[in-house]
Amino acid sequence: MDLTVIWAFIIAFAVFAYVVMDGFDLGIGILFPTLKVGQGRDRAMNSIAPVWDGNETWLVLGGGGLFAAFPLAYAVVLPATYPLIIAMLLGLVFRGVAFEYRWRDPAHRPFWDAAFFGGSLVAAMAQGMTLGALLQGVEVVDRAYAGSWFDWLTPYTLLCGLGVVAGYALLGSTWLIWKLDGGAQKHARWLALRAAIATIVLMGAVSLYNIFLNAEYAERWLTAPEIYFAAPVPIITAIIAVSMLRAIGTDRNSKPFWLSIALFLFGMLGLGVTMWPYVVPPGLTIWDAAAPERSQIFMLVGVAITMPLIIAYTAWAYWVFRGKVSDEGYH
Repeated sequence: MDLTVIWAFIIAFAVFAYVVMDGFDLGIGILFPTLKVGQGRDRAMNSIAPVWDGNETWLVLGGGGLFAAFPLAYAVVLPATYPLIIAMLLGLVFRGVAFEYRWRDPAHRPFWDAAFFGGSLVAAMAQGMTLGALLQGVEVVDRAYAGSWFDWLTPYTLLCGLGVVAGYALLGSTWLIWKLDGGAQKHARWLALRAAIATIVLMGAVSLYNIFLNAEYAERWLTAPEIYFAAPVPIITAIIAVSMLRAIGTDRNSKPFWLSIALFLFGMLGLGVTMWPYVVPPGLTIWDAAAPERSQIFMLVGVAITMPLIIAYTAWAYWVFRGKVSDEGYH
């Protein structure tokens, strides 16, 4: 067994779990100004209140796993994206504080609602731009970051940031379709349709940009025999996108949310096809950046114990708080 590959898949799974689970939380924050003040916003927040903080466990696992299993990648990526990482963390802090204080400080609720929206938007945008900064390539010399402070700020990274914002809005709106009813659900469908169209357009734009961004990326997608393995990803993604649009427009509750998750899954598979085997394109592969084998084995034992526990208590929380959200919620 190649432990480095196993660790790459563990971190990829943790990142995907975070993107999906905290993505719909952030998406609700992004959509917050469009929700009706009062009961509309309260019900939306109550739909995520039991699970939002637990969803961030996956961010800790992904970041900690990168530091432990691929320390060189961690040492290169962070200096290359420090402003974005700091912005993301501050956004998550504002989002978390606003989430609790809007219930406990009703006199200043408009301020906390704005903080909830702003923190969610900044965190989502920073995550997307970080992904774009990684995909566009990081300059590495002598196993250290050799770029400038603002290499992360390009039209491509801004496009990726907008794509993640739209995608999170899609996850948030389809979650609300599932959890709400009546007029609130109808409004969520209206939001979901627009978020879905924006997400599909931006995913396509980023995919086309990737082909012109790097000759090696273009070779992966456009030349034989690689194209035979890569072609099913965009084809299946297109089928999922059409099915999702139809589900949003019909009287479906949970199906739009699951299809939006599937859309993210195949988007991530596309990123895997584009980047593999690099962890920091274009110079560091997963084997270049990997920790010593003994360290990987030691950490794998811990992950084998903790990851099933995380999955179990996460699944239990979602099961306990299943169903539609009424006026009386977690708070």
